[in-house]
Amino acid sequence: MNTGLLVLNIAIMLLLIGGLFYMQRKHISFSKRVFTALALGILFGFALQLIYGPGAEIIAKSADWFNLVGGGYVKFLQMIVMPLVFISILGAFTKLKLTNNIGKISVLILGLLVGTTAVAAAVGIATAVGFDLEAVQISGGDAETARGEQLEETYQGIEGRTFPQQMLDLLPANPFLDFTGARPTSTISVVIFAAFLGIAYLGVRRKSPEQAELFAKIVDAFYAIIMRVVTLILRLTPYGVLAIMTKTVAMSDFDSILNLGKFVIASYVALAIMFLIHLLLLTLSGLNPITYMKKAFPVLTFAFTSRTSAGALPLNIKTQKSLGVPEGIANFAGSFGLSIGQNGCAGIYPAMLAVMIAPTVGINPLSPEFIFTVILIVAISSFGVAGVGGGATFAAILVLSALDLPIALAGLLISVEPLIDMGRTAVNVSGSMTSGILTSRITGEIDGNLYSDMNEKIEAEA
Repeated sequence: MNTGLLVLNIAIMLLLIGGLFYMQRKHISFSKRVFTALALGILFGFALQLIYGPGAEIIAKSADWFNLVGGGYVKFLQMIVMPLVFISILGAFTKLKLTNNIGKISVLILGLLVGTTAVAAAVGIATAVGFDLEAVQISGGDAETARGEQLEETYQGIEGRTFPQQMLDLLPANPFLDFTGARPTSTISVVIFAAFLGIAYLGVRRKSPEQAELFAKIVDAFYAIIMRVVTLILRLTPYGVLAIMTKTVAMSDFDSILNLGKFVIASYVALAIMFLIHLLLLTLSGLNPITYMKKAFPVLTFAFTSRTSAGALPLNIKTQKSLGVPEGIANFAGSFGLSIGQNGCAGIYPAMLAVMIAPTVGINPLSPEFIFTVILIVAISSFGVAGVGGGATFAAILVLSALDLPIALAGLLISVEPLIDMGRTAVNVSGSMTSGILTSRITGEIDGNLYSDMNEKIEAEA
């Protein structure tokens, strides 16, 4: 490997980072800087592949250095996710306006998340059938075989567990362990733990108002500090997007993508349809979908490039607030959306796999009974899906195992998994924000003027 070329690639990345910093100093809007970073990352990644060739060692070495910026940014976001989820839910209970109808708000958010996931499953089924996708059409090599074996091993860890047992896993037996993110269901467990503390706060407020007031002030102080940390991290977003996108494009196996092009196209058609359904729901509720798209662009861009719904949580909450959603509802929708009802990962993807794999065991994927069963199982299994890379795989294992379909066949898609996961994550985040906006609209708590105010957009300095 030529060290000089490595140094040159790193120098170009630093030059691009310097350009983004110059844009920030000139007070160019956050959205424009994120979009510029996305475009520069794609162009630089393609240039690296064109110059050095796919799979070149120099690309892998360069990407390793680029990952100091991209991977570091994602780790900073993941660092703050659990504290933010915890304090966001707890803080929602200390805000009087929200606590007056906390039950209604929770039911609406959960209903919208699970309901849209059921719709997403139907979209996935229709798309797979429309594109005539079948697992037998895909040939696998050593990597696909190894991936299939890995999925089988993962399945053995949950094999035989009934639905009630899986629901029991959502409960926080040790909340301090869940704060480390040790389990796939850790996020929802932290949400439940925070909700218990919030309910306890409501009881204390009725009996000992002075102690409750002190507790609320402490929570507010912690929330202010954590949100300040979030703001500091969000300032790094354009640089993180640039590095992540460059690495993703530079290391993509375009030959494999072309071989599985039909599945990739079908997946993105399904994801696009689901996103349009989000916009349709907003339109039917009397809100301008174009305004939503403009304000949601930064967070959807980050979700697309980083492939982590959890990492996108800070931007998610800030975006909802810029759209007129009350802080408490934004906290609930963003936090619940990390582990419940992910439209892309837990809805579209498992449903498409089920339709593709069913014919290999003699099941007619077009039978009404099978379609209804898939949609029902997908909706139920959407509880507890992790909001980080790999959540879709966990969801797929749950759905395929519940349908008694072979797990290993899902490993045939390993080569295009990162590319598809980008779109899935963006749709996950959009679904989460849509549930918060619609809940605010239904309860009459949304600020319509703030929603329409294009001056109120996400800025890293905010």
